[in-house]
Amino acid sequence: MAELHNNTIWKHADKDLADGSAQVISILQGEGHEAFWVGGCVRDEYMGRTVNDMDITTNALPEVTLSLFEKVIPTGMKHGTVTVLMHGHAYEVTTYRIEKGYEDHRRPSEVEFVDDIEKDLRRRDFTMNAMALAMDGRFVDPFGGRSDIDDRLIRCVGDPKVRFQEDALRMIRCIRFASNFGFMIAKDTWAALLEQRSTLGWVAMERIRTELDKLMSGPDPLRGLELIREGRLYEHVKMPFPYSGHQSAYISAIPAVGMSSPEQVDVRYALLLLGCRIPSSTPLLRQWTFSNRRMELIKKLLQLQEAWTENSEGLTSEQARLLWIRCVLIAGEPIAALWLELQQAVQTAGGTPAVDIPQARAWLSGMPVKSLRELALTGDGLLSAVGRRGGPWMKPLLSHLLLLAASGQVGNDTTLLIEEAKRVIIDEGI
Repeated sequence: MAELHNNTIWKHADKDLADGSAQVISILQGEGHEAFWVGGCVRDEYMGRTVNDMDITTNALPEVTLSLFEKVIPTGMKHGTVTVLMHGHAYEVTTYRIEKGYEDHRRPSEVEFVDDIEKDLRRRDFTMNAMALAMDGRFVDPFGGRSDIDDRLIRCVGDPKVRFQEDALRMIRCIRFASNFGFMIAKDTWAALLEQRSTLGWVAMERIRTELDKLMSGPDPLRGLELIREGRLYEHVKMPFPYSGHQSAYISAIPAVGMSSPEQVDVRYALLLLGCRIPSSTPLLRQWTFSNRRMELIKKLLQLQEAWTENSEGLTSEQARLLWIRCVLIAGEPIAALWLELQQAVQTAGGTPAVDIPQARAWLSGMPVKSLRELALTGDGLLSAVGRRGGPWMKPLLSHLLLLAASGQVGNDTTLLIEEAKRVIIDEGI
């Protein structure tokens, strides 16, 4: 049966993923319970989008679901959710429920399990997410989700004011869906969003940043950013974002950055910060819960931008080459390459890049060494050659040698580097 339904229903899901989910539903139904695919997987299949995960809803109580499967994790028993592991895939299976008392605009204070699929769908955020799909291909769509998808419309289930009061993050999700899908937002949904936006301050910044990551990595981030600006949502989050002082050349360049690697979404964020004239010293990245790795990447892009723009004016070609090499050695080759992607995006969007991109790429590829790891003289080798103990004098001297080798002024040869080191020690009295 799983094979049959994968072929007849799921055209946009991995076969093994769909077959495993069908087997979960079959086991639940075999024990006399209702079970449906639900939420985003149903929406994406209807829209012709790739289905990446599959959630299931059932009238079986969580402890019953727990007992029916060999490999199962009690991930959220209080809220009716267990995770079933089947053929290498994980499926969230949640009992039909209604929710009450969202005192913190985030979590329900009370969950009640019910035996009616439509009652469960009524608690969900948007009509396109409030659909279920049966094994026989029948849609359970009491709120017109398919019609709204056909009309390219984001609309809350029931009273939008209540939906946003229950979970304020839904406002950011609303804009993210509108941006990524190219949908309009229903008038009453947008009006309720504006009325309830002050409750965004209750939402943890990590949850908001996760939604923004999905928006910023989507096909039309500018539309989402414009909706956030138009609704002034950035003023109402726990850590407000100074979304002003725009430099349109950077903002408009955001979608010109491709998304072929995970780092490129952070190049987009760097463009957003540059467009809002936010310096590398900003505490916003930490406040917005970026990981240390991502925060470092974005800050280095901004620092490279600052170092180049502040020091490159009026330089001769050779001086510019040396400045660029210094920037590369400080930021690292991967960051320098991403910064050139950033500049290429600015140029693609019709702006003026901060650097001659082909020239900078030629200078980068022409560097004999790009890091201390590639230098022919190690720290231990330096100490042995000059007969001295280590100390604070070593780091600037090695940096000096690295710059000379990277710029081709001294060959990356151990003997030549030792000779230069000895000359500097004598001349400068180190």
